[in-house]
Amino acid sequence: MADVEYEHFVDWDKMGELAQSGGPSKLDCRDLGDLKQAARQGLWSKSHRLRAQVYQQLIKAIPCRTVTPDAEVYRDIVGKVVGKRAPATLPLPEFVDGSPVPKLCLNAEGVAAAHKIIACVASQFPDISYCPALPAAVALLLHFSRDEADCFEKICRILACNEPGRRLLDQTFLAYESSCMTFGDLANKYCPSAHRLIVAAASQDVMEVYSDWLRWVFGDLPLAHAARVLDVFLVEGYKVLFRVALALLKFFRRVRSGPPQEAGDIRGEIRAFARGIGSCVSPDKLLEKAFAIRLFSRKEIRLLQLANEKSLQQKGITVKQKRQNVHLAVNPETFSSEIVSAKEMRDIWAWVPERFALCQPHLLFTTAEHGCSLNRFYSHCEGHEPTLLLIRTTDGEVCGAYLSTDWEERRRGGGKLSFFGTGECFVFRLKPEMERYEWVVIRHPELAAAAPPQNPETPEDPNTLPAKEESSDPTDRLSPFLSARHFNLNTRNTSMFMAGSQESIIIGGGDGNALYIDADLNHGRTARCHTFDNQPLCAEAFQIALLEVWGFQDAMAS
Repeated sequence: MADVEYEHFVDWDKMGELAQSGGPSKLDCRDLGDLKQAARQGLWSKSHRLRAQVYQQLIKAIPCRTVTPDAEVYRDIVGKVVGKRAPATLPLPEFVDGSPVPKLCLNAEGVAAAHKIIACVASQFPDISYCPALPAAVALLLHFSRDEADCFEKICRILACNEPGRRLLDQTFLAYESSCMTFGDLANKYCPSAHRLIVAAASQDVMEVYSDWLRWVFGDLPLAHAARVLDVFLVEGYKVLFRVALALLKFFRRVRSGPPQEAGDIRGEIRAFARGIGSCVSPDKLLEKAFAIRLFSRKEIRLLQLANEKSLQQKGITVKQKRQNVHLAVNPETFSSEIVSAKEMRDIWAWVPERFALCQPHLLFTTAEHGCSLNRFYSHCEGHEPTLLLIRTTDGEVCGAYLSTDWEERRRGGGKLSFFGTGECFVFRLKPEMERYEWVVIRHPELAAAAPPQNPETPEDPNTLPAKEESSDPTDRLSPFLSARHFNLNTRNTSMFMAGSQESIIIGGGDGNALYIDADLNHGRTARCHTFDNQPLCAEAFQIALLEVWGFQDAMAS
């Protein structure tokens, strides 16, 4: 039976039991403990109207920023934001990362309204850089909102929550990615059987599977289940989402019996299971399983999340890499390397500077064809920048370096070994595990401040306007594209990018070299160095089985 007050956006014929108006007509909870119990037991889940009223009270009680957009703001801006475009065709903002508006029993008017609301949210929250859960959250709230403006105000209050220690929706890639890592840690501990299945069956990186964990909950779950999760989430916060996703994973493992299929699309299987969970697991059973898991406290989850955020920051991973077109550069049908697969080369290509992302890899030198000679290495590589160095050791380990500058620069040293290059250089290892090490100054900008050289002998011109005062934040001026001389470095060791002579090539310096390769291209060493603050890239003393150097060929010119 349709609720007239909330009928605008809902296809009531598809609502089933959710359209019923049973249960209590009002909520009587004296404290937070009572409220938690009521939410977990689904006290207001049998009355659409009561649920809407409870949501209104819970969201209104969220502490928010002083200036938080409300319903009146929506009415003022929606016409300007939408313009003459059909609402359903409004593109979703880039920060939702391709997440569509789930229908969740919404009618066509509801889907169009969700697009309008999300567009208005994007205009009012320019600080949001990554929030794939937003479309699902808006779609859910529309069910329990009187109109678009009411839904807009609700989602804005959730996004603008400023209560210390309280977390609702992730709004940056760093926060979201660290939550995926945290979920992976929890899955490994609390769902070991499912975790082993994913590790064995994933054709892609395991973290790619876990990167969907929040989409399982807000996006894939059917409305009856998602609404029950939202009931508890608005009362207890973010940790509920971890619990529900872990419970879903446990149920998936129970259904997915038998030995793992190595080539199976486990990522797609889990999402399909979440969409169809209603056929085998009720909302009550899902929450019962979720709260039966003995999980960390909210404080401990937060500490784990902060540790993962710190790890990502140290690796320089704070924004989502825009590499949708990497597959255009690394074509598996034409790419051929004796060291890495096309997929591994794509992973490396996703690290290179944006302006080279669409260049195609072009083999310049390989010891398999050109022999083990440093002179031939130089003759084939000079005149090309940047270049990518790949090494496979006799132990099967794979590592390498992205080198920003032409090897011909080594000649400027007048026969002496001298370092050159820029802060875009990085080193990496692929096997046995994948890891990239960028210039240490990118991860720790306090080590340097870009400062243009000034001539102290130039007199001050009284008729010249005063120069704009530079920001005290070194990250405002930091650009790894610049060479080391543009920075006030506290030690020269942090700028030893690459060097070459007739005896060796060296990458990274200061208390060791990230890579040292001898003149015969036969033996090498690796160690921690100040330039990249890296771990050894393979066995510290290694023998080279194969070495390749790849250039970057402009796809438009080929």
